[in-house]
Amino acid sequence: MIQFIRKPNYTIPLRYHIIFWLSYFTFNVIRWGSYFNDFWYSFKSNLVEFSLHILLTYFVIYYLIPKFLFNKKFPLFLFYLVLSLAVLYIIRTGLNYFLITKNIWPEAEGIQKAFSFNHIVAVIIGELYVVALATAIKLMHDWVQDRNRVEKLQQVQLETELKFLKSQIQPHFFFNTLNNLYALTFEKSEKAPDVVLKLSEIMEYVLYEVKEPRIRLYNEIKNIQNYIDLEKLRYGDRVTTDINISGDIENCYVPPLLFLPYIENCFKHGTRDNRNLKITIDFDRTSEDNLQFTVKNNFNQFSNSVKKHGIGNANVKRRLDLLYKDNYNLQIDVVKSIYKVVLNIPVEEKLKNV
Repeated sequence: MIQFIRKPNYTIPLRYHIIFWLSYFTFNVIRWGSYFNDFWYSFKSNLVEFSLHILLTYFVIYYLIPKFLFNKKFPLFLFYLVLSLAVLYIIRTGLNYFLITKNIWPEAEGIQKAFSFNHIVAVIIGELYVVALATAIKLMHDWVQDRNRVEKLQQVQLETELKFLKSQIQPHFFFNTLNNLYALTFEKSEKAPDVVLKLSEIMEYVLYEVKEPRIRLYNEIKNIQNYIDLEKLRYGDRVTTDINISGDIENCYVPPLLFLPYIENCFKHGTRDNRNLKITIDFDRTSEDNLQFTVKNNFNQFSNSVKKHGIGNANVKRRLDLLYKDNYNLQIDVVKSIYKVVLNIPVEEKLKNV
């Protein structure tokens, strides 16, 4: 079943209308001038006919189709189209007869009379051909413009959702950090000032640097290190970490705050039951356009807490889907008492002065 849906009426610049009609008019003048071997006659007859072509075409495209066809008023559309063709036939035949030639159909054999069945059919078919050609061009133009509009809307929606997901991470992160600071101040720990200093560095990073869609991997690792330092101030010797970097990351750019939720999970689940926590983090530039992020931590495999990841993992997974679609690989494995995340993503490389 054909569904006619009202579309936005995209305007074609006037110069393209002029170019189309002039080109079509010139083609017809040359075509029929060669056919009759009379270019002056061809010019005059086409001048009359093309004036009517243009009127009928714009009447159909900009009035009949939007008002009746898109609103599924098919009988009315057909009625006014037939009426328009009838009026146009009378006007065209009369103008040709009184202004151009008494032989109103010179391309036919013999002298033809107006209002004969064959002449009516020939004129109507010719008019419908012109209308159909112009309508096809207009609909194709509108389809291309509509597709571009949809793509832009999808891009805006994508950017909006990514901003929302990123904004989810920031309050979640600061909530955890403030909880750590509260615990230290409650204990009147001398580490509290250091926490405030580290927290201010992280806040500066989040407020000013992560507004961009891509940031330097070096800055992201530095932020992760600051976060780890905060957690170490809280847990002390119970936590040991090892960050390894291989490959050239100097000009490597990644989405901001993409890896941090997995680091947060290490502390969230690995420090339960007063266990000592060991975290290993690897950033490996495996090729010119690929980065592998790996993080491993030990945890109590008999604790149900590992199943409760909060918004972190789901948030990152959604961001990955939006950013890379199928062009990434994420593996999360639990082997014995080791929780392991391996993420492969494409990376962008920019010059230092960009």
